Amino acid sequence: MPPTNNRQGSDNRDDRSAGRNRRDRNENRDRDNRGAQERDDREQLEERVIDIKRVAKVIKGGRRFAFRTVVVVGDGAGRVGIGIGKARGVPDSIRKGTDRARRVVVKVNLSGTTIPHPVVARYGGAKVLLKPAAPGTGVIAGGGVRAVLEAVGVKDILTKSQGSSNLLNVAMATLEALQQLRSAEQTAAMRGKPIESVRPFFERRKAASTTETPS
Repeated sequence: MPPTNNRQGSDNRDDRSAGRNRRDRNENRDRDNRGAQERDDREQLEERVIDIKRVAKVIKGGRRFAFRTVVVVGDGAGRVGIGIGKARGVPDSIRKGTDRARRVVVKVNLSGTTIPHPVVARYGGAKVLLKPAAPGTGVIAGGGVRAVLEAVGVKDILTKSQGSSNLLNVAMATLEALQQLRSAEQTAAMRGKPIESVRPFFERRKAASTTETPS
């Protein structure tokens, strides 16, 4: 009997060891897949610095100076993120801002090269108005608004920045406005209307001209 018990105990230990090995292999494979996905996302996203300021922190021995950097990242196809980095040196602050911006990337609903409908958003003292524009209009914007819109991939739009001119607040207000956008399908479902009636005016005009028959 004792040899049999020893053999059963050895088999149980082998089974547990095999199970642990399988779990470890699965975890390593999942970790490698996540790492590959993060590297792909990092390669696709473009970054741009929109603001660098020197800030001071008052401590017991006096003032400690550092740099605050605002970074925008985007893939030009509807994804954008904004990050803020602080460090004693400019390169370190840019790196921190870029890393934080990549961690908070969001998806935005676009309509071709413009936005599906007008939208207004506030952040702090900044207020930003975004309106769709016909193809060929270009990005009528400046400062932080232009940087965010170009990063997300908008090529035709009309904008107006009101209130505070602080670049950080303006950029965050622009991001807030982009997050409020709904696709034509979502708007039509909410209002109970056909999709064609809620598309931008130039798309409706183009559709009407194509359906007209020559006299």
